[in-house]
Amino acid sequence: MNLSGKRVLVTRARNQAAALARLLEAQGAEVILVPTIEIVPPQSYQPLDKALHKIQSYDWLILTSVNGVQALKKRMDKLDVDSGMLRRLKVVAIGPATRDALEALGVRVDVMPDEYKAESVVSALEGRVSGKTVLLVRAKVARDVIPQRLREAGATVDVAEAYETVLPSTSRRRLAEALNGRNRPHIITFTSSSTARNFVSLLPQGQSPKVLLEGVRLASIGPVTSATLREVGLWVDMEAKEFTMPGLVGAILAQ
Repeated sequence: MNLSGKRVLVTRARNQAAALARLLEAQGAEVILVPTIEIVPPQSYQPLDKALHKIQSYDWLILTSVNGVQALKKRMDKLDVDSGMLRRLKVVAIGPATRDALEALGVRVDVMPDEYKAESVVSALEGRVSGKTVLLVRAKVARDVIPQRLREAGATVDVAEAYETVLPSTSRRRLAEALNGRNRPHIITFTSSSTARNFVSLLPQGQSPKVLLEGVRLASIGPVTSATLREVGLWVDMEAKEFTMPGLVGAILAQ
């Protein structure tokens, strides 16, 4: 099947939505862009700057998103820290997009878990980090699975916030228009826990999501995002088997 005649609402940040939109449009979908997250700098770069000034003291570097890679590169440029210093570290990337972003900087990725989630990073590093120092670069709001479990495994872990996600100022109005108009979406995609939580925050207060979204199907990029959708009172009709944009589109097409 293709998605001809289907309207698909994409909740990704505006600067990241193009790749998913192209994949959906290639299958005939009409894409409605209502970003539920905006990527902004953290309140303070102090922890990241401190880590970068002593980058050679780390054994492992973990990056969980392309946003983290981009923010790390910008900060290294700002501080005049040579990206070549990263090449002596063992580097972990969650997902092929993060790996590709690192490799574009000339940084070799040593570990990319088969499943693109925090628990898989921990499993991949079991037995390899005892007595080692680890730098985790991530968003301000993130689960603590990686630092907690790696510390339990004997590692010293520093966590540096490289960016945070906030609610876009115009999306509340745009979401209301999308849901209340005659061209309501048939499907809404969620590509992270942040997109799911913020989506609910943008819905009109005092009304049931099940009523507001009656007849709309929800598509999740993977089990962590699916768990968050259920946690915030939503549901999951489609879940990607491969936690990537093509995997998400494949899950939609399989329905």
